[in-house]
Amino acid sequence: MIGKKNIVFGFIYLVFTAALGPYMVQQFPEIVSMGSDKRVLMADLQLLEASDFEDSETLELLPTEELARLNTQAILAVNKEQNSRLHLEQVKSGPHAHGNLEALLNIVVGIVLCLVVCSPLWKQLVSWLFIGGAVLHSGMLYLRAFDVAWANNLLGTGLGPVFILTGLLCAGVMVLVSRLELPSIPTQE
Repeated sequence: MIGKKNIVFGFIYLVFTAALGPYMVQQFPEIVSMGSDKRVLMADLQLLEASDFEDSETLELLPTEELARLNTQAILAVNKEQNSRLHLEQVKSGPHAHGNLEALLNIVVGIVLCLVVCSPLWKQLVSWLFIGGAVLHSGMLYLRAFDVAWANNLLGTGLGPVFILTGLLCAGVMVLVSRLELPSIPTQE
């Protein structure tokens, strides 16, 4: 049952990648407050624009300096919110999305490895390529998302995706040249 380790790894890794969602919500509460600040400032600008930039109390045009100050505050609020979302987007697009996919891929490969009849050495190679690929790809993205500096050096190597692609190729060849041993379903007569 060489594929069993891939199935176990896949389910455990899927728990970690799924748990990253609630973690992201807890880690970035400032984005919510920045978003509300931005909405208030933009709403004020929209009201001014709708009133042809007249002061609501004096009904005179706002001075240019006042308009520039309000506009600058709104632009800075938009920029501040966008910059704070960059880190969140890195986490979502990297370890969260790739980790889910690689966890599910390990589960599927583990099932295939349990069903294929071929050399145990070939099965071990495919098994470890997929586990190593997940750890060296989305696993390194986890470390980068949590600002572990040395992860950037390993991430730049691109070994994780190479391992996964090599594993896919080897698994395809393995299934092509071997036979599947599908479990039989008992029939009632």
